[in-house]
Amino acid sequence: MFESFFNPQIRFPSVMYSTQELELFPDRTVTQLLFKDVKNAAELRKNAMEGKINGALINPSMIVNPFQVLVAANKAVHLHSTGKMKTRSLYSEIIYNLSPTNNISEAFKRFGMSDSDSAVLIVLVHLKEETQHMTDIIAKVDGQQIPVEDVSMLTDPAKVKKLYKTTPQEDTCLLDAVVCRMATKDVM
Repeated sequence: MFESFFNPQIRFPSVMYSTQELELFPDRTVTQLLFKDVKNAAELRKNAMEGKINGALINPSMIVNPFQVLVAANKAVHLHSTGKMKTRSLYSEIIYNLSPTNNISEAFKRFGMSDSDSAVLIVLVHLKEETQHMTDIIAKVDGQQIPVEDVSMLTDPAKVKKLYKTTPQEDTCLLDAVVCRMATKDVM
C-alpha cells in the first residue's frame, strides 16, 4: 500500500544495487548495496565511525523491504535540509528513522551494524553523477554482494514484528505496518 502511495514508479530491479532519486530532492539519489557472508564487519564499522565510509551501515535482519530504507533516507534528507536532525549526521539519522521509537541508542543497537554481523545493507545519499564513491565502498567489503531486492531473505520477521509491535492482522502487510510506525513515531 505505502510503496505505491508514495511513488508508484519505484521499481527494485534484479541488479546488485538499487538507486532512486528522491522526489522532493531531485539533486539527491539514494543507493542501497546489500552484502552477505561479510567477514570484515568490525573493520567496516570502525571505518564508518572514523568517517572513512560515508554511508549508513544497517543490519538487514530488521529490514523488510528496500522501500523501508528509502522512507527513512527521504525523511533524513528532509530533516538535514531543514536543520532539524536529532542525530549528528545524515547517515546516523537514516538509522534513527528506521526505528519505531525516539531512543537514538536503541535505534543504533537494533538497526546499526555490529562487529559480529555477517550481512550489511549500505545506504548512500549522493548527487546523481557520483558513482566513484560507491565503487570505493564495494571494494572495502569482504563479502558477497547480492541484489538489494533479496533483503527479505535476511530479515528476521519475528524480531521485526516484536520491535514494531505488529498485530497478527498486519502479518500480510508487514511493510505497511513497519512504515506506518516509522512515520508516526514523532507524533505519538
